[in-house]
Amino acid sequence: MEQSYAHLDLEDRCAIARLHQQGCSIRQIAAALDRSPSSISRELKRNSGTQLGYKPAYADQKAKARRWTGSKLERDHELREIVLQGLARRWSPEQVAGWLRRSKPPRRISYETIYRFIYAQIRRTNDGAWRLYLPRQKYKRGRRPRPGGSPAKLIKDRVPISLRPKAADARRQTGHWEADLMLFRKYGQAILAAHERKSRILLLAKQPSKRAKPTIRRLLAWLKPFDNRLVRTLTFDNGTEFAEHHTLNRKLGLPTFFCDPHSPWQKGRYRERHRAHAKTLAPQDRLGHPPSSAARRTGGKLQQHTPKVPRIQISRPGFPRSTVALRM
Repeated sequence: MEQSYAHLDLEDRCAIARLHQQGCSIRQIAAALDRSPSSISRELKRNSGTQLGYKPAYADQKAKARRWTGSKLERDHELREIVLQGLARRWSPEQVAGWLRRSKPPRRISYETIYRFIYAQIRRTNDGAWRLYLPRQKYKRGRRPRPGGSPAKLIKDRVPISLRPKAADARRQTGHWEADLMLFRKYGQAILAAHERKSRILLLAKQPSKRAKPTIRRLLAWLKPFDNRLVRTLTFDNGTEFAEHHTLNRKLGLPTFFCDPHSPWQKGRYRERHRAHAKTLAPQDRLGHPPSSAARRTGGKLQQHTPKVPRIQISRPGFPRSTVALRM
């Protein structure tokens, strides 16, 4: 038969205290409570006070405090404030966890702990405002299902990012570009952004739509005048706006690569920041035009924001920060 075990409750501890005061041995107390002698021995050693001895109420409180399974951020209020301040600056939990590991002295916390803390607060307080700390601002975790599956299967001649040269990851060689499309709440507004990994040059331009051909034409106009040493690779996510990428292969001889499905963060630069900073642009702004202060403000924030992947640093001495907003 299977053996079952239950923790000692307050009534058991009162009996232990009474028998212990009467001078009973550990084995006698265990026999009276139908418990193991080792359980009684551990109880007296763990939950006895240094001056008062074994008191049932104190022992019960000490045992409950030791078994408390609350979040690490609930127990450490200083760490909680640091994490919430980082999230308020629009950092993702991955960014906060990576920054804390590099801080002095280093503080260890997993990004999974931060996610669980935020969603536990939503359930516990029934306050949906906690979700505003997260990049996607969702009430529940998990991906929303899309009919038809991933758009990756619709992209012709798709090459995975795992085949991209290692020099692109190290940021030590110029010419490795990443591109993405920023969409806004108002339908029809879009900004195409292209970023060079080493020099941090960021090109922005308003797009007429999310269609693939205008997107590739704009990238072609940007990259064609450059020397071959300044244009080596180009990386996208799996959006259908980049389905005509083979045009770049044919006209420029430019190798193009795609992130894994549902993994745009593999570009390591600005995908997660688009959702946060697109809100700074009002729908009535003329996106992408040089006189637009909103476009310049967005470009600046895209450059200054910490990356989602903590191991990639974006600020190094001697590297310029450049943002170029181009007319359509």
